[in-house]
Amino acid sequence: MDPLPPRVTTAAVWTGTGVDLQAVPIPALGDGDALVGVRLATVCGSDLHTVTGRRPSACPSVLGHEAVGEVVATGPGADVRVGQRVIWSVTVACGRCGRCRSGRSAKCVAVRKVGHEPFDGDWPLSGSYAAHVVLPRGTAIAVVPETLPDAVAAPAACATATVMATLEAAGDVAGRRVLIGGAGMLGLTAVAACAEAGADVQVVDLDAHRMALVPGFGGRASSGCPVDVAIDYTGSSVAVADALGRIDIGGILVLAGSVTPGPPLAIDPERIVRQWLTITGVHNYEPRHLHRAVEFLDRTRDRYPWETLVTAPVALEDLASALRPPPPGKLRAAVVP
Repeated sequence: MDPLPPRVTTAAVWTGTGVDLQAVPIPALGDGDALVGVRLATVCGSDLHTVTGRRPSACPSVLGHEAVGEVVATGPGADVRVGQRVIWSVTVACGRCGRCRSGRSAKCVAVRKVGHEPFDGDWPLSGSYAAHVVLPRGTAIAVVPETLPDAVAAPAACATATVMATLEAAGDVAGRRVLIGGAGMLGLTAVAACAEAGADVQVVDLDAHRMALVPGFGGRASSGCPVDVAIDYTGSSVAVADALGRIDIGGILVLAGSVTPGPPLAIDPERIVRQWLTITGVHNYEPRHLHRAVEFLDRTRDRYPWETLVTAPVALEDLASALRPPPPGKLRAAVVP
């Protein structure tokens, strides 16, 4: 018989000016819901943008959407079992609207997002900066193999899964010249994934410390030559324009970092037509990408030093110290309840 779940948990609530540790009642679980005890959470760059005011978000709220945890209770009809170690998607979809039925569940008309919901709403335990998180029906959940450490698995829920979506949009990169814009967690993951697929991977980033990590993941500094595929994670219009200028005949530009308003980009339609170019965007990901992320990290766990990119974890009560850019050589801060 499974043990009874706790009735109260602890959550770090972002108030707009700081973090307030609060005791929060755990609600009754509905059909398909799961209660997960958070083992470790990593701090995504978008949360840093929230706390610095660069990104609008619900407030107060429990932030955090990259985490790994253990299922401690389930509602009727849940797809996971108590005791499983899991990661979960950022988006929660209805599964019924036209977008969901067409395979665009990340853009569900009623989408809700882990770590982005108001604390005073109907889903207060939505974020991973807490001892427990409630995962409603419609959350994609992937079981984590025993071979994958928590610090490697946690970023899969956002960074790695998003990269899997961008690589799907880019198509087969084997034997192709690929330019990656940005050497943060997403960019470095894309470097490793493209290198594993057999691409010649070049990288641009203004941060020397990040560029120093690139060779260890299969890439090299950009030579400025033409490329077949460019994937931008920077969101910089200047970087995007430079990447577009380097795309060769029949090439593709995938934009994933442009998630806040920026200066408009000048595009010559004639060049797009005559050179058979493709420009596409990717925002969030589908459930299949979450599962591919876990498979990729487990497959490459001995090839690339994933665990070295994450700082030693701090306790939940010290979350404020982790809500800042990580030190040189690290790409994610970590938190444990």
